[in-house]
Amino acid sequence: MADKKKTSADAAQAPKLITERIKELADWRGERLARIRALIKEADPEVVEEWKWGIPVWSHSGLICTGESYKDHLKLTFAKGATLKDPDHLFTQPGTVRRAIDIFERDKIREAPLKNLVRAAVELNLKKK
Repeated sequence: MADKKKTSADAAQAPKLITERIKELADWRGERLARIRALIKEADPEVVEEWKWGIPVWSHSGLICTGESYKDHLKLTFAKGATLKDPDHLFTQPGTVRRAIDIFERDKIREAPLKNLVRAAVELNLKKK
């Protein structure tokens, strides 16, 4: 099981901890988190998986998003979400810096728009470098 008390991990351990978290969830949240992970990797083959703050984190020249799991939903929080255009209205949580997407069991993942949002976040990170 992923150690919930472990707040960060080295680069080699992070993918393993994310896989363990997916298995640990053992319900629709694990399946959905696995699909989200795959979509992020499809959107950005150079994405770096990290484990920070006790949760999965994806980055590329800076933080893209985190993947938090709660009792009844998942939350993808985009670090610079307020700066990203969201023409497909994926964000469910407003913010002045970060914005998030809450995903409940009944929700279908809108795959193409999510991948576009990930690509936009990477593009923003690369412009800032």
